[in-house]
Amino acid sequence: MEDNKVLCGANFYEQKFYMNPVYEVLPQSVKDELKIMCVLFVQEVSGIIILEFNEAGDLNIVVTAKDSDAYFDEIGSELKVRRLRKEKAELFSQLEEYYKAINE
Repeated sequence: MEDNKVLCGANFYEQKFYMNPVYEVLPQSVKDELKIMCVLFVQEVSGIIILEFNEAGDLNIVVTAKDSDAYFDEIGSELKVRRLRKEKAELFSQLEEYYKAINE
């Protein structure tokens, strides 16, 4: 997991969105889409969402929550991750291609 590179993430608890400065060169429309997607995700299910690239360049969606978070919807988050993977498949594929191209 140490070798994974964070693309972006949102934290419900701190009400913050993070975009890794390494990827600031991405088109503004892509950055906006990622921000909206992540922020809406944590607003709906609570917790923290992180999009990260693994060593192979695959984009993973990691969702965590505080143990004390009674509002975190674990089942809802799993369903939402599946829906994101389906609805954003083209975007995720393009991001994976971009990541692999800049890390060759």
